[in-house]
Formats: sequence, C-alpha cells, structure tokens
Amino acid sequence: MRTVSIAALRRIAIASQGYAHRTRRGTRREVEDTIRALSCVQLDSITAVERSHRIALGSRVGAYSRETVSRLLREGRIFEYWAHEACLIPVEEWPLFRLRMTRHHPWRGDVIAQHPGLAEEVLASIRERGPLTSRDFDGKGGGGMWDWKPAKLVLEALWNSGELVIAGRVSGFQRSYDLAERVLPQAVLVAPAPDEPTRDRELAFRAVRARGALTESGIVEHWRMAGGTARIRPSTDALVGDGVLELLRVEDGGADVLVLAGADLNPPRPSTAVLLSPFDNLLWDRPFARRVLGFDHLIEVYKRAHERQYGYYVLPFLWRDRIVGRADLKSERTEGALVVKALHIEPGVRRSAALDDAFERALDRLRRTIGLERVRR
Repeated sequence: MRTVSIAALRRIAIASQGYAHRTRRGTRREVEDTIRALSCVQLDSITAVERSHRIALGSRVGAYSRETVSRLLREGRIFEYWAHEACLIPVEEWPLFRLRMTRHHPWRGDVIAQHPGLAEEVLASIRERGPLTSRDFDGKGGGGMWDWKPAKLVLEALWNSGELVIAGRVSGFQRSYDLAERVLPQAVLVAPAPDEPTRDRELAFRAVRARGALTESGIVEHWRMAGGTARIRPSTDALVGDGVLELLRVEDGGADVLVLAGADLNPPRPSTAVLLSPFDNLLWDRPFARRVLGFDHLIEVYKRAHERQYGYYVLPFLWRDRIVGRADLKSERTEGALVVKALHIEPGVRRSAALDDAFERALDRLRRTIGLERVRR
C-alpha cells in the first residue's frame, strides 16, 4: 500500500470537484457533463441566496441559463431521484436505482393504498393531458409545508416508484410530472436492473471517481446506503482486487482511503477561489471534511436565530486548497444585489490583501450565476 499525505489527499479531493478557476458562462452540455462527473447533484428548496444546485453547478461551469436543468429533465438527459438526497442524476444511471423504486413513499408509507383509485386517475390524467403539476389536481391538505393534498402524495409515490419522472420545474420550483416512457430513452427503461452486489460495486466506483478520494464510510454517505461499511466492503475489496480502485494509507493514521488505481499522489495546489453551496458534494462527508480540510461544516438554516454561530445561509469560502472562511450572504432580488452580511475567517487563517481579492472574485462569480447586478456590503 502507498501512503498519502493529508495535504495531497486534500488536493485530490478538491481537484476532483472541477471548480472553475475564472468567471465564465456554462453551456447546456457542460451542465450535463458536470452532473455526470459529480455522479449526482443535490437539490434543495431554500432560496435565501440561490437554489443549491445552481450554486453547485455554477461554481463549476459558471453562469448558465435558468432553463438548462428543466430542459435536460424534459429531454431525458438527466433525472431526479434519491441519491445522497433528492438529486439530479445522469440518465444512464437509471437502472442502478431500479431496486430502490417502490410505490411506498420513503416518508409517508403506502399512500396509494390510503387513497384507493387515485393513482389510476392521476396516471390517466397525465397520459391524456401531458405533464402536470400538483396544482393541476383538485383537493387540499390540512395546511403546513408537508401536509400535502392526496393528489400530491400520490404524484410523489408514483415518482418514487419510477412510473412518473420529473419533466422539468415550473414557477416556484414546482415539479412537473410526466410518464417515464414519454421522457426517458427506451434503452434506459428496458435495461435490466443489476443485482445488488453489481449495483453496490458500480455505485462504489462512481462515488470514488466523483469525489477523488473516499473512505468506505464516505462511499456509504455519498449514496446514503443502508447497511453501512459492512455492506460496501465486499464491493470495495473486489474493485481493489480487480485493479480499478486503490487503497491508500494516510499519514495521519486514520481510516484508509480509496482512490482510482494509479492516482497521482502529488497533485498541484488548486488555484480556485469559490463560494460553495452548503450542500456541495465536497462537504457531504463531514468527518472527512474535518480530517482533510480542517473544516467543521455547520448548516444552521434549521436552527433558531439566537442559536446560530455564523448565520442563516452561510457559504464556505474555498481558496486554493483550504476553506478559509464562511460567508453569510443574502440575495436581494428586488434591488439586484448580493448582500454580504459577514465573512467569518477560519481560525488560523491570516486576513490578507490576496485573500480579500480572492473573496471579491468569488463574490462576483456567484453574483453572475444568480443573475444579480452588484454586490452590496
């Protein structure tokens, strides 16, 4: 076994993310290729700064058209499903998720049985009328964010089963549902679902390829796999034995890491300056982030105001190969401004003119991704 330093491990992990080094504009093809390279991109509904997937994709491809992701969904180039969380996933991975697909909603149980006949009515309406949102169906819930009306529950259950797919997003980020056979390529739909060992092996490989370096627990966290490391170990052992992945010792004496076989253990120092979504792929494995990046990642949007240490929607500031600060930001769309409420510098990081300049460049890139006119302090 080769041994890797923490510094090299940090640079491998950052380099694998493909962050852009300068302000640019991204094409639809680049957005699709980036989702493929990352294996999946997490979705989140919070808009205090911008939707998480737009921040994550923009940090890699630059500013891109707001219609891009919806168009890729409509064209069957990508699909939405449960991966790390609800994510955008390359369409060719559809067969790997077939084993997860069931009409039992992951949080709400067998909603189809709770509303007899409604699933058939919903499917018939979409078959006849084309893609529909939950607003196109009658009924209402009891109130509250998650107290959905019956049609919304059934739509989500049919999406969870793979009978429906998300065919884009309309006003307010609302899902538009359509029949899977009208959106996804036929070759993907008829491809057999792999057995569980094959599936686990493929998912393990894709996680390591996308993240550069991961522990076995990091692979499990990447896909939120049940069964923990005991489940994934036969797959990683096989991948190492076949020369696809390589197991490395780490100089800190902690858990071994997996990389692509033959990975360069002396990568150059990254030069990027970028503000990361709090739900960015780099930060999914929080113990790994503490160990390798020296960064204790906190997401405080779910805390009460007086309990927050850094702010409501805080973006980690990555400069070169370190997360050097946390930016508390807010988008004021009516005035076209990205507002900087605070920049909290990480312990041990020295404030300098170079750091300030890098932060200004990162703010400008984020502003362009969101489509705002200026930065306000």
